[in-house]
Amino acid sequence: MIVTLIVACEIGFWILLVAGLSLRYLARMPRAGVAVLLLEPVLELVLLIATAIDLKNGATADWKHGLAAVYLGFSVGLGHSTIKWVDQRFAHRFAGGPPPVKPPKYGKERTLHEWKTAGRWILAAVVALGLLQCAVWYVGGSGDISSLRNWQSKMLWVIGINLVIAASYTIWPKQPEKSPS
Repeated sequence: MIVTLIVACEIGFWILLVAGLSLRYLARMPRAGVAVLLLEPVLELVLLIATAIDLKNGATADWKHGLAAVYLGFSVGLGHSTIKWVDQRFAHRFAGGPPPVKPPKYGKERTLHEWKTAGRWILAAVVALGLLQCAVWYVGGSGDISSLRNWQSKMLWVIGINLVIAASYTIWPKQPEKSPS
């Protein structure tokens, strides 16, 4: 049930996103579009409650519950930037908006961009870690929490990888290619 609900939340996210942006730009109903976009966190709340109820009803904490926590963490950390990314492209394509802003290619600006990107991924992983820890406490000492701990170690890897990537741009900033003279 939990995996099905995660898939439904992801599909619902994209349906609400397209519906909200369509109302905003195509139907020229920006308030209605915002109202639809504000329904997206309700999907995550439903998933959180369903996962808690499933665990409360005696389900063994397994990879599905960990996946739900990770999905929720990534919704928090990456949801806004995803909506912004799609919004720019939708406005440009369907409403005559300006072309989407491209990330900087070189120098300090690129380094800052990489740190901001890493920050979003790290936020996602930290929220997932927190939710996973709450699930560990919720299950208590009587249940098997190894799968939740496994997800926590994966989130630590996500944090580490993003720190390494961002740090590499700090140590070796990308420079424009020098044209041959």
